[in-house]
Amino acid sequence: MDPTTARLFDFVMVLTRVSAFFLILPVFGFKAIPIRIKVASAVFISFFFTMAAPHVSPSNAPEKVSMAEVILLLSNEAIYGLCMGLIAQSIFATVKYCGRITEHQMGLSMAEILDPLTGEQSQPLGMLIEMIFIIAFLSANGHHLFLMTISRSYEAFPAGSIPTLPIMISGVVKSGSTLLLAGLRLAAPMLAAFLLLMVVLAVVARIAPETNILFISLPLRVGLGLMMVGIFMPFITGFVGEFADWMGKLLPL
Repeated sequence: MDPTTARLFDFVMVLTRVSAFFLILPVFGFKAIPIRIKVASAVFISFFFTMAAPHVSPSNAPEKVSMAEVILLLSNEAIYGLCMGLIAQSIFATVKYCGRITEHQMGLSMAEILDPLTGEQSQPLGMLIEMIFIIAFLSANGHHLFLMTISRSYEAFPAGSIPTLPIMISGVVKSGSTLLLAGLRLAAPMLAAFLLLMVVLAVVARIAPETNILFISLPLRVGLGLMMVGIFMPFITGFVGEFADWMGKLLPL
């Protein structure tokens, strides 16, 4: 193919990976962001990587490319971008998962409101913790981490190359286990506080059997949960650095 067509094909492959990555990426993939902003961002970033980053485009483009090869190459780019976005989304959801564990202990698991960011039903406490984490993440230039991830992905697998499937599957599976383990670790202080509260209420029930423990426990659980979340908030910014570490370990780069 001629140089102009080859360069255009390189841009389409880069756009495919970037668009797939941004489709489910945290923050950038939220439904609250207009579609035009998402499309413009994906096109601008793809154009920048195609023109300014020499390692992005394949060094030896074939002279003739059949339609089947074009579909296969674009499918590889889309799958690789979706896997990277899914890994980032799984790690990013750890904070929200921690909030849901706390809400369950507080007895607020049935309280649901519409999340304006994702357009889905969500619990208010988990959504509040997630919003605070997003603010801390963006204030620490966390969005630069996503751009760096795209750049490093092209260093490992240039456009047109076939990513290693076992590495991608391993990264997705490990990101799911990381979501559960890191969420439980973040919620561990809250779980310990609620366990202590249950022990105290059990002792009170033995000392004064006529006391309505269920009636007393409801406001105590809510108050304890809000107090523990307030204590936990200053430490949520520390997860931003840990999020970057997990991204570096789990992404197939």
